[in-house]
Amino acid sequence: MKVLLILAGAGQLGLALCSLALPQILRWGDDLAKLRPLTRQVFWTYAAYIWATNICFGVVSAFAPHWLLDRSPLARVVAGYIALYWGARVLVQFFYFDRSEAPSGAFYKMAEMALVGLFVFLTAVYGYAAAS
Repeated sequence: MKVLLILAGAGQLGLALCSLALPQILRWGDDLAKLRPLTRQVFWTYAAYIWATNICFGVVSAFAPHWLLDRSPLARVVAGYIALYWGARVLVQFFYFDRSEAPSGAFYKMAEMALVGLFVFLTAVYGYAAAS
């Protein structure tokens, strides 16, 4: 389980790194320019909080997996929360996002498959850590 958590942490850190390209890939600048300044600022604040959350989950998992495996109530709650966080992200991917204007092509399809695979992996790893 320790190795799986380290891999999960590395996956989240890699995801956070790759997420830095999203504004350009999805042309956020074009869309955000149409928003009122406060709405644009709220968007960037939420994006930064999500990014920082992913970094924190990744750092704890990659460098202190024993904190999530000590079977304490806190470890179980944190691992359970992370499992719910990523499980919700899987549901958002399939049931909320309108992908009709998503970039097309084999690269983007493969990237989406890799992302969804990562989200499912993270959900399973943290769910198992919370339950064990």
